[in-house]
Amino acid sequence: MKIAMPYNGGRVNEHFGQSREFVIYTVEGGKITDSKIINSQDLCHNHEGLAGLLRDERVEVVITGGIGYSMMAALQALGFKIVTGASGDTARVAVDYASDSLVTSNIDICGCGGHEHHGR
Repeated sequence: MKIAMPYNGGRVNEHFGQSREFVIYTVEGGKITDSKIINSQDLCHNHEGLAGLLRDERVEVVITGGIGYSMMAALQALGFKIVTGASGDTARVAVDYASDSLVTSNIDICGCGGHEHHGR
């Protein structure tokens, strides 16, 4: 299974849409077997572009802290499973998810602050 997360210095980036990088882990048998970091700097707040980038990488699950409603809709339209409210070290989050022990917080879906979402 391939899991993607917005990445910031080894940790889950709290704002999905502003992430300049994403980490993609391949997880098999509860262990990480491969990982790579992809650059998404030119796609900040480009909902369909980000969703397409992750689709092209064959990601199945997206784990994030906060995410806007429009971004969530773009990911859901392509069939991604989305987990929100994650934080901390991305490798640990991936392993915890794969072993059904991921603990998430109850946060606002957006979680972004710093800008407004119109029509929400």
